[in-house]
Amino acid sequence: MKTLQSKVVWLTGASSGIGEALALELNKEGAKLVLSARRKEELERVAAKCGGDCFILPLDLEKQNEFETKKNEVLQKFGRLDVLINNGGVSQRSLAKDTSIDVDRKLFEINFFGTVALTKVVLPEFLKQKSGMFVTVTSAVGKFGSPWRSSYSASKHALHGFFDSLRAEVYEDKVKVLLVCPGFIQTNVSVNALTGSGAKLGTMDTATSNGLTAEQCAIEIVDAIKKEKEEIVVSKFKEAFAVWAKRFFPKVFSMMITRMNVR
Repeated sequence: MKTLQSKVVWLTGASSGIGEALALELNKEGAKLVLSARRKEELERVAAKCGGDCFILPLDLEKQNEFETKKNEVLQKFGRLDVLINNGGVSQRSLAKDTSIDVDRKLFEINFFGTVALTKVVLPEFLKQKSGMFVTVTSAVGKFGSPWRSSYSASKHALHGFFDSLRAEVYEDKVKVLLVCPGFIQTNVSVNALTGSGAKLGTMDTATSNGLTAEQCAIEIVDAIKKEKEEIVVSKFKEAFAVWAKRFFPKVFSMMITRMNVR
């Protein structure tokens, strides 16, 4: 996919953070944007920053029975779909021992089942076209476990299992799959993260505030889409190093992550 000019791109989680930055970057590339998230007023704000030429399609990843209708609205508007960017999700900041099982389930319902359900709704269109690309934003902790993020990390690990399998299944149909693993990015992800009771954390953690900008992250994601990469880690050095260390030096990594205990 050498160019995104005139490509129809459906972006979830588009109302803030990485999603908002992606919308602006994709708009620069000339893509036809479908912006989805729960908050319509925030989607309108992002669309205005893009010049207003966006299709606003509110969507809640927990309301999976609405996905087929939402897809049909996209097809009625544009006649086709070229890229689905699964960016919507919610994080966690609580120890496993303090986290309600209901919160564990909610993290999976949004991050995993919501993403997979939307993917399965779009998949028949890509197979029919013999083209299309799924871009799924997971996390660096989708590659390794981290304290305070047990079920969030697990839900992101699950996405890797699903989309790595899907990539192999649809290869002959010329459908592409890109997994994006951000490290700490300067967004409100920690502010909106769920605590053990299900309440929002409500504060920005230091690691997040010191991360890459959302704009830098978006540039790297768009570049990976155009190059049709299969997986990228977007982060400052230490998160990328952690992915490498986990793979090649697991015992060393285990000592590192235990001592780090970053909230």
